[in-house]
Amino acid sequence: MPYFLYRISQEKSLQCLDKFTKYKEARARARELRSAQAEDDRDSIRVIFANNENEAEILLLTPREAPIEGDD
Repeated sequence: MPYFLYRISQEKSLQCLDKFTKYKEARARARELRSAQAEDDRDSIRVIFANNENEAEILLLTPREAPIEGDD
């Protein structure tokens, strides 16, 4: 499965920036883009592992549940 690199705006619009076969390459590119962002740029740069772009976008837009702390 490939790694997809996405830019996520504050309005939750997604822009696929690139596709990688190796995580190390995807991570390096994401770090490079994050360091080049302007101070006032609030977009997120995310790497996601998925079968295809559709699945990647579904995973990115699905809210995750907050962990329950102290309920051991």
